[in-house]
Amino acid sequence: MSNAHVYGNDLPSQTLYRGFLLLSALMMGLCLTAPSPGALADGFWKILTSQAGLITDSILIGGLGAAFFNAGLVLLYCTLLVRRLGLPFTGITVACLFLMAGFSLFGKDIFNIQPFLLGGWLYAKYKKEPFSKYIYTTLFGTTLSPAASEVYSIFSGGLALALMLLVGVGIGFILPAVAAWTVRVHQGYNLYNVGFAAGLIGLMFASVCKSFGYEFTTWLHWSEGNNRLLAPWLAGIFLSILAVGIKNTPSFQAYFQLRRHSGRLITDFVVLDGLGPALVNMGIMGLIGLVYLLAIGSWLNGPTIGGLFTICGFAAFGKHPWNCLPVMAGVVVSACFTVYGLQEPSMVLAALFCTGLAPIAGQFGWKWGVVAGMLHASVVLNVGFLQGWLNLYNNGFSAGLVCIVLVPLIEAVQTSLPRETEQRRSVWKNFWPRAKK
Repeated sequence: MSNAHVYGNDLPSQTLYRGFLLLSALMMGLCLTAPSPGALADGFWKILTSQAGLITDSILIGGLGAAFFNAGLVLLYCTLLVRRLGLPFTGITVACLFLMAGFSLFGKDIFNIQPFLLGGWLYAKYKKEPFSKYIYTTLFGTTLSPAASEVYSIFSGGLALALMLLVGVGIGFILPAVAAWTVRVHQGYNLYNVGFAAGLIGLMFASVCKSFGYEFTTWLHWSEGNNRLLAPWLAGIFLSILAVGIKNTPSFQAYFQLRRHSGRLITDFVVLDGLGPALVNMGIMGLIGLVYLLAIGSWLNGPTIGGLFTICGFAAFGKHPWNCLPVMAGVVVSACFTVYGLQEPSMVLAALFCTGLAPIAGQFGWKWGVVAGMLHASVVLNVGFLQGWLNLYNNGFSAGLVCIVLVPLIEAVQTSLPRETEQRRSVWKNFWPRAKK
């Protein structure tokens, strides 16, 4: 591996790094929609100090300008952190940063993620390894940031800060070890592995709190009326990504080569197929999600944009139309026969986040992808209370449970199973790049 690649100075890394800086500026630029600087500051403060359990829409809490200012600030902070650690920008980086930006519109903020980062850093120190090895797991692990916000909202003064720090650092410290184990449980078929690990930790945390008589509140903040502004803004972002990808792709045949990947962890499209095809895939997947939301009449708000950004980000790390559409179709089929309608918030999010199960369709075929989507639609609506609604990646927890049941069943009834390629195995072994620190 060249020093340019290690230090993130290769062309793909530079392109992605500058792209994320531009995206953070575009997000923070929407703060201009705030009525006044005072209203922006007040809304931002409300986001920082409010409870953040599912489903909390930061646009409804603090206003559109403050919500996107917070999301852009979190994205900028995480981008600079990854850059400072000397890691190259690859598919996992894209997935992680897009997810951080998206979920900062409903649950995460620049304040409640800090204890988890400190916990991950302390874990790296304890293991006597560079923090760069655990940075992505730690950033993904901020999915439990509502637990820190919950503690902060219950108490006051110095005690609130101390307990928030204790909870966040504790979870951030143990999460890397748990996540390393859970990936073996679902065998890489759940792209939201940290969501599954966090769900188990959240279940333990919520259970302890409930045993002392504490009752968690279910939130349903769901803003409406912003489609006219946000639809063109999102379309512009996805089309821009697509255009840059086309410019850097020799032919569409190179893009169609993505179809050969099942999407199982770890499938880094930037590493395996190059930046151009990965960006083309990101643009297409983002547009597919956006068209779906507009087609069913859903509102574009914090949670749904979080779903779109997650689809777009993971389109560089395992997702493509051939393995995602069958799973999404499964959710649509489920909505046709169950009591939940397609436009209900939980079902809208299920249709977006169910794509974490895309590797099942990619490995075993579209029919099993439909089955996975149908199961996921039912499971995800009934597991949030187990974690006290504190795990923002509730769909990741659900996807892990679906994998535990469905994958062994598929392997038992299917006579012939496709084998992993040696290339994918090589990427798995050499996934974590060396960093300068």
